[in-house]
Amino acid sequence: MSGHSKWDNIKRRKGAQDQKRGKIFSKISRLIIAAVKEGGSDDANFNPRLRLAIERARSENMPNDNINRAIVGAAKSNEDAKEFVLEGYGPGGVAVMIEALSDNHQRTVQELKNIFQKGGGSLSEPGAVAFQFEKKGLLEIEKVAEEKMLSLIDAGADDFEEIDGKTVVWASASALSLLELKATELGIEVKRSDVVMKPINKVSSDKGIKAKAADFLETVADHDDVQRVFSNLDTAGL
Repeated sequence: MSGHSKWDNIKRRKGAQDQKRGKIFSKISRLIIAAVKEGGSDDANFNPRLRLAIERARSENMPNDNINRAIVGAAKSNEDAKEFVLEGYGPGGVAVMIEALSDNHQRTVQELKNIFQKGGGSLSEPGAVAFQFEKKGLLEIEKVAEEKMLSLIDAGADDFEEIDGKTVVWASASALSLLELKATELGIEVKRSDVVMKPINKVSSDKGIKAKAADFLETVADHDDVQRVFSNLDTAGL
């Protein structure tokens, strides 16, 4: 019986993971379609928004077939979704920035407002939270020798971090493309290339508040119209 129970648990976990991955792919497909429409081109070489959307897709291990299907499908799609940013504060005063994509701005804002209120937070006016973040280019790479790190600094890298056994290279958003090109020239495997909102300082609370804030952020991120969520929550110890 225990064997069957373990097998059932594994199947349930896998099913949940597949469902979560499918939802992420669906969100990114919408982002790609919006990028093609707003950028006026299905060629990433001439459409920076599309290039970033494709890079995000690859960072989530989205299959190339899915990416190409979304690009081709943009011409047939009737959806007129637009990107926008929302700001607010969650449990424990955690600063939150949300990148959303919706064809009904008012509906999405109201639904997220309800989520914030139920979670013990509130949406804010534009600019009320943004000053606590900086727009940064991020490269996630394999561990490399010091001389290659020095070459990346020359190419625009301004900070390095070791996160969960991975090397994260930070740079200005404008330097990201050149930095990625340099990494490729040096034979460095780039596992992720992205432009993100990096918190200037992180907020640390007791474990209970941290857990509540983390659950709240997961609920926000799960909303169908939410593309990404950035916060200044210090998750250490969770």
